[in-house]
Amino acid sequence: AADVETAAPAVLAAATDAATAQGLVVRDIKEKKKNGEATKDDVDAAVALLVALKAAVAALENGGAAQGAAQGAKPDDAKGDKKGADVGVTPKSEDFGRWYLDVIRECELADYGPARGTMVIRPYGYALWEAIQRWMDLRFKESGVENAYFPQLIPYSFIAKEQSHVEGFAPELAIVTQGGGKVLEEPLVVRPTSETIVNHMFSQWIQSYRDLPLLMNQWANVHRWEMRTRPFIRTLEFLWQEGHTAHATPDEAEAKAIEMVHVYAEFAATMAAMPVVVGRKSRVETFAGAKTTYTIEAMMGDKKALQAGTSHNLGDNFAKAFDTTFLDENGKKQYVHQSSWGVSTRLIGGIIMTHGDDTGLRLPPALAPVQVVVVPIAQKNKDKETVSLAAAHIVETLKQAGVRVKLDDDTRNSPGWKFNHWEMKGVPIRIEVGPKDVATGACVVARRDKPGKDGKEFGVSVDAVVLVAKIKQTLDEVQASLLHEATVFRDDNIVDVNSYDELKTAIADGKWARGGWEGTDAQELEIKEATGATIRCFPFDQPLGDKTCLMTGVAAKEVCIFAKSY
Repeated sequence: AADVETAAPAVLAAATDAATAQGLVVRDIKEKKKNGEATKDDVDAAVALLVALKAAVAALENGGAAQGAAQGAKPDDAKGDKKGADVGVTPKSEDFGRWYLDVIRECELADYGPARGTMVIRPYGYALWEAIQRWMDLRFKESGVENAYFPQLIPYSFIAKEQSHVEGFAPELAIVTQGGGKVLEEPLVVRPTSETIVNHMFSQWIQSYRDLPLLMNQWANVHRWEMRTRPFIRTLEFLWQEGHTAHATPDEAEAKAIEMVHVYAEFAATMAAMPVVVGRKSRVETFAGAKTTYTIEAMMGDKKALQAGTSHNLGDNFAKAFDTTFLDENGKKQYVHQSSWGVSTRLIGGIIMTHGDDTGLRLPPALAPVQVVVVPIAQKNKDKETVSLAAAHIVETLKQAGVRVKLDDDTRNSPGWKFNHWEMKGVPIRIEVGPKDVATGACVVARRDKPGKDGKEFGVSVDAVVLVAKIKQTLDEVQASLLHEATVFRDDNIVDVNSYDELKTAIADGKWARGGWEGTDAQELEIKEATGATIRCFPFDQPLGDKTCLMTGVAAKEVCIFAKSY
């Protein structure tokens, strides 16, 4: 890149400023279109100009970006260190992948870390993870699970003890071979998951049936050496929880694995407003070392599937590898039976891709870091004091009621800019208060899930009792609306198929294909090779009536769902 000519700083700055300004114009025109004050052609023209300005900025940037584009560099390879090269949010309908990355950047959810494939989670994104943690942690503890912490560095010999486990994870391992300036006697694996080290410790802690069940969870980071990464969905390092349990009988381990996948499904529906299909993975897709894997599968806005959480019945596979045994009531030595289960920051990516629209994020109120933003509207200095006092009173009223509320009284930005900004960040409710509202003891309530005038309600009383009741009811309505919308979208895009040809057509159309299955592992892999689709799960909720294998035509015991996935 040494021979690539760099644009003069002043020229680059001017182009960047122009792109930034046009990004704000696009937001403003989109808002006007919602209110019937602009047409689709107006929006398209503004977006076209923004795209042209972005291209101009990219062309003027230091050679690395331009050269990378010329060589076909992917967005997930970017380092995110060129300010101004990306401005605004690409419409979701225009380029879903670019839209996703734009939303993460513009909404300040995360950024690229300096090491390729790593991610820095910014405060707004981390607040979502904290909300997920709070709910999950409480639910786990209600079921008798206790939190613990296990080391991040695991002896390589531990990973090698369970053969299918090491084979499944070998390509993704990060291995430490030196420490303190010396070559280590045994390489250490940077935790990809903790079944091995947990079993090492369980084998020391468990002696008798009286020590069972042993129910533990840890909140931790894990490392998996992914070749292609995407923020929140697939990164070199990510945050998660992993539960590990040991039981005296196979039935108890199976029951725990089923219980926890239903906990994840409950979270997805009630908190993330994300409908999921709960089911069992195929043998090909089962976790390395597990007897059975259960999953929740969600449909994203581009109709791809996202594995949003898994729960595994490990049987006694790891117990045999680590000699994790106990003496039963008759004094006989037995192997424990285990479960493990986990969700990660991938859930945040799922929430973005399930609910987001062309404007940006749409966050379910149950998880939103800010549920309500209050925007005072005063003409310069006129009425500023009275409007500010009224806005502050609204904020205090809602805070006292337990609502997560923010006052945006920054005088450097116009009300219109603030409306667009908080809509982009997905805040479920916006409250506007101006001089006329103050005079009538009222405010305007606007819903993020209903753009334009349809989502606005004027003359809402600021009386504490009335306002709190109204806001809480509206938050519930937004939560239910997002779940309903996502459920309808999912159900409309699942197609029942009876043959391989019908499956190929459904996948080519971007749908999920549901059909009977008695095929072999080899046939499943054949379909993956031909279509890019995999068996996402055998749903717990099975249709009634006879079923026929879509691949072989023989009678089938159950249906499965094939889909392309992240």
